Formats: sequence, C-alpha cells, structure tokens
Amino acid sequence: MIQRRLAKTLTKTLQRSPSVALIGPRQVGKTTLALNVADDTTSIYLDLENSLDVAKVSDINAFHAQNRNSLIILDEVQRIPEIFASLRGIIDKERRQNRKAGLFLFLGSASIELLRQSGESLAGRIAYLELYGIDVLEFSDNSIGSINQLWLRGGFPDSLLADTDRDSIDWRRDFIKTYLERDIPQLGPRIPAQTLERFWTMLAHNQGGVYNASQLARSLDVSSVTINRYLDLMVDLLLVRRLQPWASNVGKRLVKAPKVFVRDSGITHALLNIPTYNNLIGHPVVGSSWEGFVIENILSILQGRALPYYYRTSAGAEIDLILEFSGQEKWAIEIKRSSSPSPSKGFHIACQDIAAEKKFVVYSGIDTFPVGEGITAISLPNLMQEILRKTEGNT
Repeated sequence: MIQRRLAKTLTKTLQRSPSVALIGPRQVGKTTLALNVADDTTSIYLDLENSLDVAKVSDINAFHAQNRNSLIILDEVQRIPEIFASLRGIIDKERRQNRKAGLFLFLGSASIELLRQSGESLAGRIAYLELYGIDVLEFSDNSIGSINQLWLRGGFPDSLLADTDRDSIDWRRDFIKTYLERDIPQLGPRIPAQTLERFWTMLAHNQGGVYNASQLARSLDVSSVTINRYLDLMVDLLLVRRLQPWASNVGKRLVKAPKVFVRDSGITHALLNIPTYNNLIGHPVVGSSWEGFVIENILSILQGRALPYYYRTSAGAEIDLILEFSGQEKWAIEIKRSSSPSPSKGFHIACQDIAAEKKFVVYSGIDTFPVGEGITAISLPNLMQEILRKTEGNT
C-alpha cells in the first residue's frame, strides 16, 4: 500500500483541532487514509450515503453522547448540512470540559459545499486539509518509468495500481461515467450527462488553455453564463483547476483570464482516449498534459504555504507557474516535456518582470544542472523536494 504523506499532517491536525475536514474527489483515498490514521485511536466511521448510518446521526447529540470517547468520522458529510449547527454546540461543550481536539473528522468530495456549510457553523473550530491524487514523491522511485506511469494513469489509486493499462483506463472511464450519471445529479444540478461530458472533454482538449467562456459556449450552443456554471461545478468537485494569473503593476499588458486544467492527468487521457504511453507521446496534448501533471504534483505538497499563479503578457513573456511564498518571495517555473530543456526568451523576460528569486525549468529527465542566468533545469521529484525543504523550514 502506498503511504500517503498527508497522514502525518492529518494526525497532527487532529491532535490540535476539535474537527478536521479532509476534502478530495471521490476515490482518491480519503476513507483509507482516515481509517489508517484513526487506527491508533478509538473511532467510529459512518458513511452518510448509507441510509442506516444517516439514521444513526439523525440525533447527533445523542449519538455523540453514546460515543463521546471516540473520534467520529463522517464520510460525505455535505449530504446532511443541517448537522453542522448541532456539531458547534457539541464542540463548545467538549471544550468547556477541556476536551479540545480530535472529536470529528469530516470527509467530503465537494469542496465549496463543505467549506460553506461547515464554515458558517464551525468557524474557529475546524481545520481543512485537501488530499490530492498520489504524487511522484509517494509513488516514484525517481525513475523515468515510474514517473511516466503516474503521468499516464493519474493519481487515483485504483487507476494507478491497476494490473494493466487497459484495466486502468477502463477504471477511469467508469469513474467518469459514475460522476456524470450519479454523483453530479445527486448534488442537484440538472445538467444532461452527455452535455457535461462534452464540456469536460473540451477542457481536456484545451488542457492548460486560457479560459474563453464565449468560445466554449458557442461549441456547446449554450450561453456564457451556463458555461461558467459548468466550470464552477467542476472546480467545486475538485476535478478541474482554475490557475489564476499573477497580477501586479509591471507596466505591461497582462493576460487576465485564468488557465484551466483537468486536474488528474489520467482523467485527461481517458477523456481523450489515450490508453498507453506510446499513444500519449504522439498525441497533440502531450505538452499541455505534462504541464498540468507537473503543476498538480507541485501544488499537492503546498497545503496553502504558497500561492500559485501563471504569468503571461500580450507580447509573449510567460511563466507557466509562479509560487509566491510568505514574504512575497517568488519562484518562477517553466515546464518542458523535452529531455534537454532550454528556457525560452519569454521566460527570461517574465522572470525579470516579476523579480523572481529562484528560476527553474522542470523537464522529463532526472539530473539537475544550470542552464544559464540563474536558471536551474531540474526533475519534478527534485523540485518537489526543494519546495518541501522551503515550506517545512518555514513551519
């Protein structure tokens, strides 16, 4: 079994906070992680998609009183938002009795809903963590082969660890179908599954592109308002990422629309019918797929310790990813699929524009070496280790 790095953070957070929300898309491993972390303590797990478990917490005060010495794990808690008002009273009562941590662990697969529902009632009583797909530091032995397997199949455990590429892509196709036909309708939006699948596939074709609602709306024959609603939904479900542009007064015309990525590379490839690595490296999306894969891996280790942006001017200066750390220190990252990276002229100019303290080119090889003007060519695993040393040194 792959050891998830977030396990240590989750354990520490439960030791200091009365309640913790662990969010992430379905099938990413939240339940497995929660049960593994809770293995060392008395805990009770309830799945709120199960009608019997829902009945058990219909009177959450009575249920907690009967199990007050246990960590209560509530999965898919956003399905019964009315529970949060009662949880606030329970937590405050336990605090008065000097039990201040490790009362509730919430698991949710719809980030905005969970944040809104819990935030209103549990402000100051809850901590948030996001579980991403398996990343290269958790899976890879730093070899190119294992990195490419993760890139092709994505970070969902059942897809990544499937026996064959065919089994893996079949799992991902079933995952997509289940989201479209069951999970999204359960959340309320009345969107035809076929329409939403076309939208999702269009985003995959335009992986990492600057968001153009009007263009997408014309392709689907709907309004821009409707397209924005579709995108909001996919972002809320943690399936799509909006990477915001870096904005500052640099005296240049900047691109101001976000870039949009399907977050899991394996889902991107399933939507585009790319079953094998050989198919992938010959596909037009290969460069932008690699870019999205690198960005998602990097963001998986940040947990809010740096803000991510991209930078692009109308004249062509561009940085694929900016990490802005506390104190406004900025790292500029260019992402290239090439095994012999060379930073572009636009990257040099953009680094000067934003006054980047560190500059990297992430490429598909394994060595680290300078490529001129303070720029370092580096592998994805080595850059992630650099970021961890930076962020953990600031905690």
